[in-house]
Amino acid sequence: MNIQDLIRPTIKALKPYSSARDEFQGNSSDMVFLDANENPFENGVNRYPDPQQRNLKAILSEIKGISTKNILLGNGSDEVLDLIFRAFCEPNEDNIIILPPTYGMYSVLANINAIGIKKVNLTEDFQIDVDGVLNMADANSKVLFLCSPNNPTGNSLISKDIEKLLIKFKGIVAIDEAYIDFSNDKSWLNRLKEFPNLIVTQTLSKAFGMAGIRLGICYASEEIISVLNRIKPPYNVNELTQKKAVELLTDKSIAVNEIKSILVERDVLKSELETISFISKIYPSDSNFILAKVDDATKRYNQLIDKGIVIRNRTTQPGCENCLRFTVGTSKENKILIDTLKSI
Repeated sequence: MNIQDLIRPTIKALKPYSSARDEFQGNSSDMVFLDANENPFENGVNRYPDPQQRNLKAILSEIKGISTKNILLGNGSDEVLDLIFRAFCEPNEDNIIILPPTYGMYSVLANINAIGIKKVNLTEDFQIDVDGVLNMADANSKVLFLCSPNNPTGNSLISKDIEKLLIKFKGIVAIDEAYIDFSNDKSWLNRLKEFPNLIVTQTLSKAFGMAGIRLGICYASEEIISVLNRIKPPYNVNELTQKKAVELLTDKSIAVNEIKSILVERDVLKSELETISFISKIYPSDSNFILAKVDDATKRYNQLIDKGIVIRNRTTQPGCENCLRFTVGTSKENKILIDTLKSI
């Protein structure tokens, strides 16, 4: 597959903006910076951040075993996803394929970018209809979005099905691994070199507990990363986000211990949910949440709201009629949830 054939012609012809910090890449320790029209009075954030986030990428490279040349960072995963649309999808011409029920921002971003949406629902057990996807694709189907573990269902998609699509789909296959740290399945990062059309997105918002700093990660071939770098805003990840991410990633044991705790609590929560009379089914989860089918999702959602507990009502999603999604909280929070469910 020739990735260049998938890139929008206007993007290939684009001369990217060159920021002051892009042009100077030397040792900055003893330099006097009078190039970027910044306020010269130091307060910790008066200078523009590193547009390539070099220190942060170096840490992620070590953690994930991926070269920094294969990493792009964004202002949350949503910016990363939006860049994929802008690079590969021609407005009012191209389309994407999504597999409902799935993450809602794929459709939102498609609509914002005037991109068509083709939908192939997951099967009854929330797996990929591979033939359905390949039959739905046409010459203008540029990106296939797969979410694994899937949101809102919680399950991982079958690896051999994903592999078939990576081989046969004639466009970009973007695998959203926002919840991969809670799964026993291996990340697709290890197979980037096998598939030139593979993009893997991850986030620090879930397992690493950094939702508040908004940091999304894109892993792909150097060729794809170079394209996305051409069109990203020059200073898209702010200085405070970069510093906080570096600080929190330096001690990896924190995230490791928190993930272990969440997985233990997930099992406890699942066992307790099985005792609730109006819950008829609990779906397998490889994530930090559990999807459950109840007798009346809207009624039960409102009852919990009245008791001061906020969960997610997913009943409007395909295959998720009367389903509620419970995020795994702390032991204390989960006990409050279970006690409340038993009381209503």
